[in-house]
Amino acid sequence: MTELPWLYAGIAAYAFAAIAALVGVARLGTTMATVGGVSSVSESQRNNERLVLLLMTTSVILLTITLADRWLRIGHGPFVNLFELLISQLFSLGLVYTIAYWRIPVLRTTSVVVLPLMGVLAVWVMVLEPSDSVFPPTYHNPWLWAHVGFGKFFLAFCLIGTGLAGVILLRSYGFFKNLFRHLPDNVILDKLAWRFMLLALVFDSLMLCAGAVWAQDAWGRYWAWDALETSSFLNWLLLGASIHARTTYNVPIRLGAVLIISVLVFAFVTYFGTPFYSEAAHKGVI
Repeated sequence: MTELPWLYAGIAAYAFAAIAALVGVARLGTTMATVGGVSSVSESQRNNERLVLLLMTTSVILLTITLADRWLRIGHGPFVNLFELLISQLFSLGLVYTIAYWRIPVLRTTSVVVLPLMGVLAVWVMVLEPSDSVFPPTYHNPWLWAHVGFGKFFLAFCLIGTGLAGVILLRSYGFFKNLFRHLPDNVILDKLAWRFMLLALVFDSLMLCAGAVWAQDAWGRYWAWDALETSSFLNWLLLGASIHARTTYNVPIRLGAVLIISVLVFAFVTYFGTPFYSEAAHKGVI
């Protein structure tokens, strides 16, 4: 398994990024200078953010090599067993979050929430058997790429929203309130989080539509209400209902943060749990 050293190196880079992010936020929370009510970020903090960005970028590159090595070795992409699906998810979540971290400065502190969550995926990958997989005939379909691609953006935007929601909830406690005092008010973070959840809804909808077209080509039906299809539809309803509650009933910010986190938890149970206890077509059954 020639891809394993690259995988472990990529996971190590994520771990170092998480440590650097935690150290940087802790240092900023205790040493930040405030002049005239405006928070100033020191050069050391900027250097820390550059280090985190460099480590995350390094991890994405190493995971790209991991996936390419495995693809060349077994002859197909990471679409079948849980081991390769989780590696692929670590790559895509890392790629989207790294770009967001780079381009949207207010998101940088969310790394203390996002990177530990990705660490859970990394530990899960390391305890799995790195077995090879056989590509089912029904997976030879271009709509599979669209279905999976839209799903990856859906999960990535949910993860970013969860990072913001986590900061909103954590800063209610004394220790974390000090760490996050340099961030904008919760109202601003809440609005930003829900913008990402709106993007997540768009890509979740596209994922379901592309999946239905793939299912028609592969199995002769658009929808069969199998366990994964039912769970993914319930996830879409939960996300839509959460956005509706936020925009229509103006739910409290902390409750909104809980709703955002619940969507991500439901999504991970759906897409990384259901296919492996349900004998559905998604497992390649013809």
